[in-house]
Amino acid sequence: MKTLFHSLLISTLFSLSFSELCNPRDRTVLLQIKQDFGNPYLLASWKSDTDCCKEWYQVKCDRTTHRIISLTIFAGELSGQIPPAVGDLPHLETLMFHKLTNITGPIQPTIAKLKNLKSLELDRLNLTGSIPKFLSQLKNLTFLDLSFNSLSGSIPSSLSLLPNLDALHLDRNRLTGSIPESFGAFQGRAPALYLSHNQISGTIPASLANMDFNFEVDFSRNKLEGDASMLFGPNKTTQFIDLSRNLLEFNLSKVEFSSSLASLDLNHNKIYGSIPEELTQVNLSSFNVSYNRLCGQIPNGGQLQKFDTTTYFHNRCLCGAPLKNCSK
Repeated sequence: MKTLFHSLLISTLFSLSFSELCNPRDRTVLLQIKQDFGNPYLLASWKSDTDCCKEWYQVKCDRTTHRIISLTIFAGELSGQIPPAVGDLPHLETLMFHKLTNITGPIQPTIAKLKNLKSLELDRLNLTGSIPKFLSQLKNLTFLDLSFNSLSGSIPSSLSLLPNLDALHLDRNRLTGSIPESFGAFQGRAPALYLSHNQISGTIPASLANMDFNFEVDFSRNKLEGDASMLFGPNKTTQFIDLSRNLLEFNLSKVEFSSSLASLDLNHNKIYGSIPEELTQVNLSSFNVSYNRLCGQIPNGGQLQKFDTTTYFHNRCLCGAPLKNCSK
């Protein structure tokens, strides 16, 4: 009998301990978020009588503190605005709302309270309004993705104050204005920068020459004008650069390229001059200079003859393989 009582006591204590893994404050906040969304099926696992650290989908707890550190809701039926309660999860490091096209409204202001946030992904939603300046207060952010929304207005210059940012996705919105001058002075390493499919205009700031952007720069499908040569240089390590479908106009023959470059797309601009001989020394996996104003012979060597005619066609007077031979 004593042994049975002892076993029951241990079992009861274990059950009590288990039930307390989920922080009560965090559970209350999550249930409020569920209620604000109208108790959707996507959040059916969020039940008040179960452990949010063990049995709830879309959330993750810290193993030591048992506080919610990750909230990732994606690809399901969910509608309405992002609930203000998301700002009441103070230990949150990852916040993701992804591929939920019925999520509307502005970027929730209470997100400014999430000082521990490292990754903020609000992409493929239907958010409107401007990109808020308060995002620059989230100093621990390493990843910021606001792509595939209907955000409008200009890009806040204060985003360059984020010291730990590895990637900034603002692509596929309705942004206007110019690229901030401050993007030539990121406080940390310059992030991978995705601004494509917007209505950004004006010239690319010359200050961007000071930056070695991480991995990729994509400014395609905007209304950018003038020079883009500052994005290149022999000591830069950016691997993928896409400037296609803009109004850029500069002399390609004077651009210096890095051996780190793996992909370059300049199609549909007003770029002139000739293709530099040094590009034969760059191991390009992808290359496109079509629909520009280039002239002269395509340098022979490296990867340049491995691309077909679509890489080079619709230029003023380019010649040589894979195009027609140059006239003597």
